[in-house]
Amino acid sequence: MSSDPLGHPATGDGGWSRLHPLSPLARVGRLAPALVLGLVLSSTRQRGQGTTTEITYLLAFGLISAVSGVIHLMVTRWRIEGDTLRIETGLVRKDSRRLPLTRIQAVDIFRPLAARVLGVSELRIRLAGSGATDGKLAYLSEAEAIALRGALLSDLREQPTGVDRPDRLMARVTTRRLVGSVLLSWESILLIGTVGTLLVLDVIAPRTATAATGALALYLLSFAGAVWRRLTGQYHFEAVDAPEGIHIRRGLFQTVSETIPVGRIQAVHQVEPLLWRPLGWCLLEVEIAGATSRNQRGEGTGVVRKALLPVGSRQDSWHMVVRLMGGADPVRTPPPRRARLKAPLSFHFLAAGHDDTHAVCHTGRLNRSTTWVPLVKTQSVRRVQGPVQRLLGLATVHVDVAGKRAHGEFRDRTVAEADLLVDELTRLSRLARIGGRLPPRLHHPEVPLDVPSGWYPDPSGRHRWRFWDGRQWTEHVGDAGTAAIDLVGLATSIGRKKEE
Repeated sequence: MSSDPLGHPATGDGGWSRLHPLSPLARVGRLAPALVLGLVLSSTRQRGQGTTTEITYLLAFGLISAVSGVIHLMVTRWRIEGDTLRIETGLVRKDSRRLPLTRIQAVDIFRPLAARVLGVSELRIRLAGSGATDGKLAYLSEAEAIALRGALLSDLREQPTGVDRPDRLMARVTTRRLVGSVLLSWESILLIGTVGTLLVLDVIAPRTATAATGALALYLLSFAGAVWRRLTGQYHFEAVDAPEGIHIRRGLFQTVSETIPVGRIQAVHQVEPLLWRPLGWCLLEVEIAGATSRNQRGEGTGVVRKALLPVGSRQDSWHMVVRLMGGADPVRTPPPRRARLKAPLSFHFLAAGHDDTHAVCHTGRLNRSTTWVPLVKTQSVRRVQGPVQRLLGLATVHVDVAGKRAHGEFRDRTVAEADLLVDELTRLSRLARIGGRLPPRLHHPEVPLDVPSGWYPDPSGRHRWRFWDGRQWTEHVGDAGTAAIDLVGLATSIGRKKEE
């Protein structure tokens, strides 16, 4: 599929593009396992009865699905109109969606088993502030899906269009490490322990074992399903550093290709489970803006947590954190010794620190947890003091970002330190919002400006990019691959620098 200079795909007759001709077969293929299982069970139960009623129903259901797929193929079309993706579908009820490219949160590629056999892919598009899929194209050819994803995410590139850099593999999860991490999870331990107990009980007291198995069957299936989903879902996990963000590729039967834009990350969360720590393994997750399960239409604010590294070494995790946070880790300091009276089980993990761009907080009791919060994403900074903390002269400072679960905590600090932290973090968060995601040296005029020339986020906020010539901001700006001149925004950014 060819593309224009801006990276937008070339479309067909009348500017519209259609789905892949094999889309109906791929849609029916998703139902193939259920249809085959139903046919096998129906044939076994009806053997010798001379009836094929259920088999007829299953075949009729498959035929209806195939016809529905053909109709969906005929009535669905899409095209890019300037800075908007337009998708039209529907036979009786027409559905026309216009998705602004500037609000696209992520574009994911799904390849179920049947789609992989046919060489097609499903494209799912999610806008900022939404937890549901806002646009879906099922199915496109693999090359077309990859090219279209690149065009839709061109506005999220960290360099203007035309300044490309090669993708770089950041982390890969081997099958041995994935299986080991699953076996050392609490779900697997409970599952193996319960099954072993039932087997021993079956030898000693068969009737009791039968009754216990019936009572625990639902829980055993739930644990087994969780273990199976993790093995198949995280199989062959790869994280790739790309201009649009972090590309995630994973899956055994159904492969998933996700994109996590770095600019949309609200917080980074690392967990070191108790059973993993002797092996030096950890889990790395990110919080991205989106709606919660109770708010799928995007009203209000929530977060979606995604695994950036389901299991990996501390070194792999550190490299990814440096890529996302953009700098060295700040120095962490522990709380005063009297905080041990309030938190005797977690005191050995408590530590926190901050620099000009982000805060990092250590917490946990059995599982060590570390959270990095970019100050540019800060929603509020607050000091909380409970009754026990008031007796001990302690307080906790919260650095809140979008969502209820995503936040950093400077836990159990002295009151004087907490007051200083509130003022300092508030000031740094304001400076971070003014400067956007600029290099840390550009935040403070008193620091020598040795940042190399290039395109950086516009400090005035009027455009997406502005050119830094090594000494000062210039009038050259960029938006979604187009260049322009903006003298007003240049004066604004210079005025803000003088105020700082």
